[in-house]
Amino acid sequence: MGAFETLRIANTALGAHQVWLDALAGNIANANTAKRTSEDAFQATYVVFDSRSDGGVDVGGFAEGDPEGRMVSSPNSPLADADGYVRMPDIDMAAQMSQLVMAQRGYQASVQVTKTAQDTYGAALQIGAR
Repeated sequence: MGAFETLRIANTALGAHQVWLDALAGNIANANTAKRTSEDAFQATYVVFDSRSDGGVDVGGFAEGDPEGRMVSSPNSPLADADGYVRMPDIDMAAQMSQLVMAQRGYQASVQVTKTAQDTYGAALQIGAR
């Protein structure tokens, strides 16, 4: 595998990991978003990845969380219904944080692959310059 092919594949991984990080950031930021019981809960965004025939990865689409969410007793909330409930998103923070670590590590690995491929290509160019 040549340096250019490595760079191209690492670049697709960088883009995919950035989309994943952005989706996770939105989910985590909205994990405590209360809504009226008559409204849909905040729906978490889940990134769906597709492999490419050339070895790279694409964002194939997005899946959304359950709009039902979960009912939480919060009688002091201005959004509470007559029974004192609000609708909260059904987001598992432990899972989101675990995925955040995986997405960060994947992004960092892709950056390192890109840097190594660039260094290798640069060293090859220096061979001809001597």
